[in-house]
Amino acid sequence: MRTPPEALSEILARAAPLDEELVSLSDALGRVLSRPVRAGRSLPPWDNAAMDGYAVRAREVVPGVPLTVQGVVAAGQVGPPLAPGSALRIMTGAPLPEGADAVIMREEATEEGGRVRFVRSPRPGDHVRRRGEDVAEGSEVLAAGAEIGPGEVGLLAALGRTLVEVHRRPQVSILSTGDELVPADRPLGPGQIVGSNAHALCAQVVQAGGLPRMVPFLPDDPEALRVGFGAALQADVVLSSGGVSVGEFDHVKEVLVGLGVQQHFWQVAMKPGKPLSFGTRQGVLVFGLPGNPASSMVSFELFVRPALRRMLGLPPSAAVRPRVPVRLRTPLQPDRRRVHFVRARLERASDGVLWAQPAAQQGSGMLRSMVGIHALLEVPPGEARLEPETELIAHLLVMV
Repeated sequence: MRTPPEALSEILARAAPLDEELVSLSDALGRVLSRPVRAGRSLPPWDNAAMDGYAVRAREVVPGVPLTVQGVVAAGQVGPPLAPGSALRIMTGAPLPEGADAVIMREEATEEGGRVRFVRSPRPGDHVRRRGEDVAEGSEVLAAGAEIGPGEVGLLAALGRTLVEVHRRPQVSILSTGDELVPADRPLGPGQIVGSNAHALCAQVVQAGGLPRMVPFLPDDPEALRVGFGAALQADVVLSSGGVSVGEFDHVKEVLVGLGVQQHFWQVAMKPGKPLSFGTRQGVLVFGLPGNPASSMVSFELFVRPALRRMLGLPPSAAVRPRVPVRLRTPLQPDRRRVHFVRARLERASDGVLWAQPAAQQGSGMLRSMVGIHALLEVPPGEARLEPETELIAHLLVMV
C-alpha cells in the first residue's frame, strides 16, 4: 500500500506534458506555454509622458519664469520638435517630443496668454516612461511552462502575439460503474441512487483545465465494462468511479488488466480514498477512484488534478495545490492508522493566522461535506486527540 506522497510521486512520474498546439489569444487563458515568448518590440515603444502636463527641457525651467506654449500633443499624435524656450502641452501616453527630457505635471503649472510658469524646476526624466523600461525588445518575457492568466494575456496582446504555442488540454473519459446508478433527471426506483460522482468529477476536470467526456453509466457486468473501458481508453486520462474495492461485484480491476492496463498500485494509506487504483496503457493514465462521493472528490484533488495540471505543461511543483500551515479551531481525533484528509473551512485572523474549522461530518459518503470548504487538512495518524491551536498542513482548494 502506497503512502499519499509515494502515490503522487509515482503518478507525476508518468504524467508528461502533452503535445503542442497553436491557439488564439482569446482561447489562451488558463493554458500553459509550450515554449518561451520573446518580445518582438519594446514596451513602451517610445519615450512617453507618464501624466498630463508640459514637455520641457529641464535645464530651461526656472520657477516663475515663463516659457512659450508651443502647442499640444495628444496620445496617438507625434508632436513637433521642442523649440528652445518653449513647452509643449502633453497628454498621458503621448510620445515625448524631440528635444524634451522631462514632463511637469499640470498641477504645478499656470498657463495664461500662451505662456506657462512652473512652481519648480524638474529633473531630466521626471514623469517620463522610457522606451523599453517595461519590456526590452528581444528579451524573454514568458518562460515555457508559464500558465497564462489575465496579465499574461494583456502582455501578449501588447506584444502583438495573437497566436501562442501551448500544450494540448488533456481529454478525460469519466465512467461510473454500478447497477444502482441512474441519471440525475430520472426518478429513483427501489435501491437506486443518482450517479452524482460523474457530474462532480466533470466539474473538477474542467476546473483543473481538462476536457471531460462523461461515458454512460456502466452496470456491474464484466462484458459491459470491457466495452465501456475500451472506448474510454481513447482519451488521455480515464477516471472510473466505483468497482475498485473488494466487493463481489467489483470487476473493474480485472477488466482493466484484460484490456492491457498495467496496474502500478492499488490502495493508498489514507482516509478517505483508500481503494484507489492507478495504471497506464500506452501513455494513457487510468485512475480507479472510490465510489463514495467524498472519497472520489478528495482522491481527485490529491492525485488526479496534479496529473492533469502536469499534462497541461506545468512543472510538478506548480501542479499541486498550495500547502500552508493552519491552526485547529476545535479538537480533532486522528485516525489511528492512516493519514486523514479532513475537509475544513478556513478563516484568516487579523494577525494573519489561518484557523481551520473541520466540517461537522467527515464520512466518505457525505457529499455535503465537500460544499463550501476551503481546504483539506493533512492529519497524521495517531492515538492522541489534537487540541485547539494544533498546527497542521492544509491543502488549499481556494485561496483565502
